[in-house]
Amino acid sequence: MAEFTYEITERIAVLSTNARGWERQLNMISWNGNEPKYDIRDWSPDGSRMAKGISLTAEELKTLKDILNDMEL
Repeated sequence: MAEFTYEITERIAVLSTNARGWERQLNMISWNGNEPKYDIRDWSPDGSRMAKGISLTAEELKTLKDILNDMEL
């Protein structure tokens, strides 16, 4: 597996917490020294482990926001 680095540059919000204490978080993360992106993924209670997630540019997040605003939930 390829090595990678990350830095959480801003903790924005906890979206949910599951029964085992893992939190689904929205953060700004710089992957491999690149510009930070918005990132949604689950983190272990102590923050040492992460699950698979998704990273979005500001433009992608804006598009998603527009789509969600148009949806009837």
